[in-house]
Amino acid sequence: MSNLFQPITLRELTIPNRIWMAPMCQYSALPDGPLAGVPQDWHFAHYAARAIGGTGLVLTEATAVSPEGRISPYDLGIWNDAQTEAFRRITSFLKAQGTVPGIQIAHAGRKASTERTWKGGHPVGPEEHGWQPVAPSAVPFAEGHPVPDELSTARIAEVVEQFADAARRALDAGFEVAEIHGAHGYLIGQFLSPHSNRRTDAYGGSFENRTRFPLEVVDAVRAVWPEDKPLFFRISATDWLEGEAGWTAEETVRFAAALHAHGVDLLDVSTGGNASGVRIPTGPGYQVPFATRVKKETPLPVAAVGLITEAAQAEKIVANGEADAVLLGRELLRDPSFAQHAARELGAEVHVPAPYHRSV
Repeated sequence: MSNLFQPITLRELTIPNRIWMAPMCQYSALPDGPLAGVPQDWHFAHYAARAIGGTGLVLTEATAVSPEGRISPYDLGIWNDAQTEAFRRITSFLKAQGTVPGIQIAHAGRKASTERTWKGGHPVGPEEHGWQPVAPSAVPFAEGHPVPDELSTARIAEVVEQFADAARRALDAGFEVAEIHGAHGYLIGQFLSPHSNRRTDAYGGSFENRTRFPLEVVDAVRAVWPEDKPLFFRISATDWLEGEAGWTAEETVRFAAALHAHGVDLLDVSTGGNASGVRIPTGPGYQVPFATRVKKETPLPVAAVGLITEAAQAEKIVANGEADAVLLGRELLRDPSFAQHAARELGAEVHVPAPYHRSV
């Protein structure tokens, strides 16, 4: 019996299998006007295809909690009623296919206001729908990036409330899982790492201070997210910095225990993104050991990511207890029906929509 196709229950939510879709920005929303950040037909088709293909949980791309929290002007948002209403069409369809709809809520911080990746991903100004980024400290992400405005304590409190409001809207939109984006060098990750957080107040310096804002966000979201629904947190387990102060795997384990104590139900473990120009030793499953360490050293369930591309590879990760689930990114872009193909290869069963019954 395939471990990959066993259901998993977190709080009172059961996810039908362990093949999940990782958040991947599509940069396909309108950049301004009343429909800014609203899911379009592209987003519906994109998420619907993976649900039809048997994916157990689909997480949306990083969905901004405020206009200035977007990575690019073309990102999705969850800060107004138009966005909430448009998401209902997506969540309803996913549920009808037996797939659990999840949303990743995010703030890009100093990495905000950039062009779409296929157009270079460079910073953009007001003439290209851009804005002034914010961050824990007035330290730019990389050469050529603007110096962000340092957040005051009052503005930090506003961002915490924006995350809570986003979670309320996500619930109204029909999502069953909420994931807080604390990875890849975006705002929460910027607070965690001494590479980007140079503050000398209660939000900087010590481990306890650098984790203060992330835990305030977790507490605010958990307070409005129903007790019977799980809350995820995505983290970069390391900045991949050698000989320089940065976020480390040891701190990730310590922080994971705190997240568990604050009501987080699963840690989505990735790496990198907070420091430009670092060399990352990539390869098949290269980030899985970071997830495995958290799973072994804390009570928190984990999901693994990073060049997981084959059914047997994914099965081994779950069967060996390296992670509780796998999150696929680019492989699901290449093959929306990966879960169905994996089930066939592993001798398992997965949901197939009735109109596709001849594909079995």
